[in-house]
Amino acid sequence: MKNILVLGGSGFVGRHVCEALNRAGVHITVPTRRLPARSVQMLPMVSVVQADVHNPAQLAALLPGHDAVINLIAILHGSETQFDKAHVQLPALLVKACLAAGVKRLVHISALGADINAPSMYQRSKARGEQVLQDHVAQGLALTVLRPSVIFGEDDAFINVFAKLQALAPVVPLAGAHTRFQPVWVHDVAQAVVFAVMHPATAGHSYELVGPDIFTLQQLVEHAGVWAQHPRWVIPLPNALAYVQAWVMEHLPGPTLMSRDNVASMKVDNVASGAALGLSALGVPTPASLASVFTLP
Repeated sequence: MKNILVLGGSGFVGRHVCEALNRAGVHITVPTRRLPARSVQMLPMVSVVQADVHNPAQLAALLPGHDAVINLIAILHGSETQFDKAHVQLPALLVKACLAAGVKRLVHISALGADINAPSMYQRSKARGEQVLQDHVAQGLALTVLRPSVIFGEDDAFINVFAKLQALAPVVPLAGAHTRFQPVWVHDVAQAVVFAVMHPATAGHSYELVGPDIFTLQQLVEHAGVWAQHPRWVIPLPNALAYVQAWVMEHLPGPTLMSRDNVASMKVDNVASGAALGLSALGVPTPASLASVFTLP
């Protein structure tokens, strides 16, 4: 693989993927709606182009000359229509453009817990997006699907958000406090993505990307407080109050920290099923623990 198109390449996970591809000597194209893309544009192997990937003509124009595509585009908050656009309609446009351009190698980042019968719009839309792509495998699409749990890292929007929150609030009322997660380090995810795209044998398989440890959300929030040196009392909320809290957060100015759809998603644990291949099959034999990245109690 010499030339790879990375959708979502300027995001949190995307920039780590681009850095890993850059180290591997791969030419990378990163489309973005708005220039500049400061997170990746200084990498010597990256070409940043202005394009709207939701526009069929602009997306199709990006494909020629590439050996593979990595799709990292996702949203965590939104309406049913917005989730459908990002997670279902875009994969449909992408696979059509790929096959028309003769680019048949695609690594698609989905989500652990993606299920057509899942409780949240996010999880259901992720499952529908996977199905759209799987429906084209018979037409020659060489598809690898990666399903990470919650992703953490030095500049994440998960552990760091809860750390900053505890620097401001005396207590933390918490929805989904007892939901279990298996957080995975962003560098391990990036390494797995690069391994997948560079190894054709991964096509036709789905992988669950998880870390070595399982935590409840309450434990993760408490760890974040200790790491930030602002440990606070975490108060688990009953389901009804959790939805009220989420509704309020949806209407606050600034980025949404918690939505009602997030609360719905936490009705089920976000841990490996044990029935799928994992990081060890993608060149990551020893995934990093949370404790090795953040200072924990």
